[in-house]
Amino acid sequence: MSTKENKMGTMPVKQLIISMSLPMMISMLVQALYNVVDSIFVARLSEEALTAVTLAFPLQNLMIALGSGTGVGINALLSRSLGEKRYDRSDAAAANGLFLTFCNFLAFLLIGLFLTGAFVRTQTQDAEIIGMSATYLRIVTCLSAGLFFQMTFERLLQSTGLTIYSMVSQATGAIVNIIFDPIMIFGLCGFPRLGVAGAALATVLGQTIAACLGLLLNLRYNKEIHYSLKKCLRPEGSIISKIYAVGVPSILMMSIGSLMTYLMNRILITFSTTATAVFGVYFKLQSFFFMPVFGMNNGLIPVLAYNYGARKKDRIDEALRFSIGLAIGIMLAGTIAFHLIPGTLLGFFNASEEMLRIGIPALRIVSLSFTIAGACIAMGSVFQAFSVSTYSLIISICRQLVVLIPLAWLLSRTGEVTMVWWAFPMAEIVSLILSVFFFRRVYQTIISRL
Repeated sequence: MSTKENKMGTMPVKQLIISMSLPMMISMLVQALYNVVDSIFVARLSEEALTAVTLAFPLQNLMIALGSGTGVGINALLSRSLGEKRYDRSDAAAANGLFLTFCNFLAFLLIGLFLTGAFVRTQTQDAEIIGMSATYLRIVTCLSAGLFFQMTFERLLQSTGLTIYSMVSQATGAIVNIIFDPIMIFGLCGFPRLGVAGAALATVLGQTIAACLGLLLNLRYNKEIHYSLKKCLRPEGSIISKIYAVGVPSILMMSIGSLMTYLMNRILITFSTTATAVFGVYFKLQSFFFMPVFGMNNGLIPVLAYNYGARKKDRIDEALRFSIGLAIGIMLAGTIAFHLIPGTLLGFFNASEEMLRIGIPALRIVSLSFTIAGACIAMGSVFQAFSVSTYSLIISICRQLVVLIPLAWLLSRTGEVTMVWWAFPMAEIVSLILSVFFFRRVYQTIISRL
């Protein structure tokens, strides 16, 4: 086994973060483009169809939370093991991660078969919306193997610095989605017109192709990990516990986002289905700015974890300074766009006059929180990289459940839907205060002692 040091310990820090993050930022921008294009096509069906997909989003996001959180745990353990040159443990992290990925798929297969209709009915009693939303959810959950394995294979590539291949995998899946969305939704090129079901099928098709490509790229190019089917079928409790020591707080943190969107859907639908559709459109549009920041974050975590294992404090400091500034800059661009052209952005979704009336102030108000959110995301990378993800969990609970939802509910009692949107910037201020507090604690107790 070669002991040549990985580029994460030797390459100039800014160049390293750009090289690690840029492919993921680009691939996530492509993913954001897919999310928007998907909703644009669904909105062409009807506003009810757009609302149906919005109501499906919390459960769909829960799948992403489980897959991504597991990937965070795999990534952190694998990168740290490579930094410590413990190659047997890095191989074990990959093998056990693939086993957990299969378990995640089985869990959502059961949810898709038995619970999707009941879930949608807790949010609305509109029979047309229930039918479309349940159909969409049943497809994306029962055929979710592609989603879960795509995320894991991409994380394995990221953890060893092969982010360009991670970008290729994710971008390929998103492009397939974009191509097949109009074909399957509207019945083009000889396909039957499937409506919302077509959107779901295009999604799982893209995910499955991306997963297959991710597997091939790992087998061909990821030489720092040695794969063994026998190890994948023989899980190790000690390795799984280390993966989930980081992964479970991350899963819970992202799952809280699913609960938040579910509760916001219930609050907003008391005003109208249009208000709920606006919330869904906002979530699609904001991904253009949040996704690149999360891509940067995904590139930063293995850099921090590796240099922590290698005990290189100066490189950690430089990485954090650069990344926090970059995140704030990206999110500032989002705030400017949401303030200057909200009507244009909503127009892409076939917005009615009522949607424009509700949506224009919504986009302007919520975007006030973007720069704060960018700083918090970048600071939160240290919690995941140094295995103290419980801090991220505490921040997420306080922001979304302790502050955002109660404030949104209280503001909804005014009878003015515009007031509800102010809960977002208020909650983000609380998030910033907590993020700074925990960041300083981690820096003093972990980083400064290296």
